[in-house]
Amino acid sequence: MNKVLVVQDKNKTKNAWKFPGGLSDLGEDIGETAVREVFEETGIRSIFKSVLSIRQQHNHPGAFGKSDLYIICRLKALSFDIHFSQEECIRCEWMDLQELTRTEYATPITSRIAKLLLYGYKEGFDKIDLKMREFSAVYTGLPYKLYYRALPEKFETQIGS
Repeated sequence: MNKVLVVQDKNKTKNAWKFPGGLSDLGEDIGETAVREVFEETGIRSIFKSVLSIRQQHNHPGAFGKSDLYIICRLKALSFDIHFSQEECIRCEWMDLQELTRTEYATPITSRIAKLLLYGYKEGFDKIDLKMREFSAVYTGLPYKLYYRALPEKFETQIGS
């Protein structure tokens, strides 16, 4: 049985299951934000695996007058005992992915990502993950991170030939 960590927010989407998350700190990478927010909300330690999805929304009420990017990451849990933040959450649990796709109490994004994760478990996460690779910028030499769908190794090696 495949389970995923979900929360019910105290102040936002009451009674709707969603993935833990929150705002990035200045200079914080996507994966670092996801790992930190999951720990702060649930007490679960994890490591970043990939980006799964990006939602863009303009005029989002919680985006301080800016357009909002909501990035959903796939993490690997390193601990499993939940100690959730009662300031932020009403409930937190490990929920079966099949159940999460069917419940009327999940946000539309949560339901869609649950289906994507089920597909990943069945067909392989290489079919759904956006991997991250760090490069040096051509004009500054400063590092940047590129998130992309990896090519099959056979195709990757043929390109340069």
